[in-house]
Amino acid sequence: MTRTQEREQAFIMIFEKEFNTEVGIDELFSYAYETESFEQSLFTESLVKTAFEKLDEIDALIEKYSIGWKKARLPKVTLAILRLAFCEIMCVDSVPESVTVNEAVELAKKYATEQDASFINGILGTYLREAKADE
Repeated sequence: MTRTQEREQAFIMIFEKEFNTEVGIDELFSYAYETESFEQSLFTESLVKTAFEKLDEIDALIEKYSIGWKKARLPKVTLAILRLAFCEIMCVDSVPESVTVNEAVELAKKYATEQDASFINGILGTYLREAKADE
């Protein structure tokens, strides 16, 4: 399985968790594997678990950089993609930030709209520019 496919699985799981707040992540993965909806992947599992461990920090960044939009008003697909991308940028040093942004934009083009893809690109780009300026 490619990294792109692993990211897509992570996105789907993060999106799914929005609708199954009472179900644990491990239980969601177990179900996905049992039904053969997902291929087992340590990278996917790591991204999803880390995203939810750092959810408050990630959501604070989303709120900060989505000027004019409250997190609650964002489409759930867009929110899931942003959570995944911020998680990867913050926690996965082995992946270049530009790859993460590109993958997030491609997920948005596939699962959302072109406007969502531009929105995601803008938020992540602004975050990265400010983070580099702070260094």
